[in-house]
Amino acid sequence: MRKISADYLFPVTSKPIKNGVLTIDDDGKIISIDTREHHKKSDLEIHKGVIVPGFVNTHCHLELSHMKGVAPTGTGLLPFLKTVVSFRDVEESDIMKAIEKADREMYDNGIVAVGDISNKLDTKATKEKSPIRYYTFVEMFDFMQDEADFFYQQYKEVYNGQSDKSGNKKSAVPHAPYTVSKTLFKKINALNKKRCTVSIHNQETTHENDLFLKKKGDFLEFYKMFNFSLKKFKKTGKTSIHYALENMDPTHRTLFVHNPLTSPEDLKTAMEWNPKNTFWATCPNANLYIENQLPNYQTFLDADAVVTIGTDSLTSNWQLSVLEEMKTIAKYQSYVDFETLLKWATLNGAKALGFERALGSLKVGKTPGVNLIKNLGKHWTLKSNSSVKRLV
Repeated sequence: MRKISADYLFPVTSKPIKNGVLTIDDDGKIISIDTREHHKKSDLEIHKGVIVPGFVNTHCHLELSHMKGVAPTGTGLLPFLKTVVSFRDVEESDIMKAIEKADREMYDNGIVAVGDISNKLDTKATKEKSPIRYYTFVEMFDFMQDEADFFYQQYKEVYNGQSDKSGNKKSAVPHAPYTVSKTLFKKINALNKKRCTVSIHNQETTHENDLFLKKKGDFLEFYKMFNFSLKKFKKTGKTSIHYALENMDPTHRTLFVHNPLTSPEDLKTAMEWNPKNTFWATCPNANLYIENQLPNYQTFLDADAVVTIGTDSLTSNWQLSVLEEMKTIAKYQSYVDFETLLKWATLNGAKALGFERALGSLKVGKTPGVNLIKNLGKHWTLKSNSSVKRLV
């Protein structure tokens, strides 16, 4: 049993507790939450900083960890995707070492759960032995060719091979509106269990909306480059998210990822489509790495949208740290306060992945992990040297 205390304790679901004390058992389960006057000082582990729950990373590509530094920054999404697709000649042992190292990096950075995109089975072994909980999103696409059977069978093997034991979960998910045919959407929907979580990359570049609104933009040349025809594709006259909503299952928890070009109208439409279970994953450092832009977070605050935080992959980021994502948002859009960012980084993510019974907040009976954030400014402002230490 441990009794851990800091300057403040942030339960997330209630107000911060000054000189709060967290009593936990040997399995990390919270037994009680109170303040120092109820304990002998000699019984306490006292830290300078604030205690928060473990972080939830709702969007990562762990299997791309070996590609750190391969893709140049600021090129835009389509050149970035071309780099990712073209980078193939890597020893399997190097891939596996990079995956294990990235998993450990996330653990050391206080991450307790990850929503992870998988196109292969490379991450399976690491996930099965990791102390992190994983929700594996087996990502499928057929490049809008309506050759769903051919592509689906490949990814179904990956789905069948991914483990959902030891607290881990899995589902089949579409990659993005511009890469999934209506037929493949139907197969994905049929494969998934009831009330699971699904994710989809959403509105990362202007070319995505241009394709659906006008059948114009650089996606036409991008597909031609890989010998895929878009002759059968017809513009919808609506932004890309509408195509996704028309073909996805609204009974699932749905995680829209990235969203830098999502408008207030798009938000409203999606939230009306699935009022209770629509989530918005933001990966700010990846948005800066690839497109050099961020979402307008005020739009999401105004809509009372449920935002979560992801790191994306080491292909599109400098590290895998939820705290670093929080710091980036605080740096460029400082009106998003610390308590809001903390909720995005913990409870909202836990709810999006269906892990909220155990994770996401400091509450008696939960085993959420315990992090210490140090070097905060006044009013708990995140600074460049703010850091996280995993305590449990």
